[in-house]
Amino acid sequence: MDQDRIEGSAKTLSGRVKEFFGRMFGDSKLRAEGKMDQAEGRIQNAVGGLKDSLRDEDRRGP
Repeated sequence: MDQDRIEGSAKTLSGRVKEFFGRMFGDSKLRAEGKMDQAEGRIQNAVGGLKDSLRDEDRRGP
């Protein structure tokens, strides 16, 4: 598993926590930060998945 996938998943999770507490306390800035972290995490996770699939193709050969 690529490091980007791990970091992306962690960032997505922390974003969800931030968004939750932003909603809970009525803090729109914290809520927006949480949504941004989730988006960044999803992108980073997708990049890691792409790297993994490219590595798998290289292992299989032509």
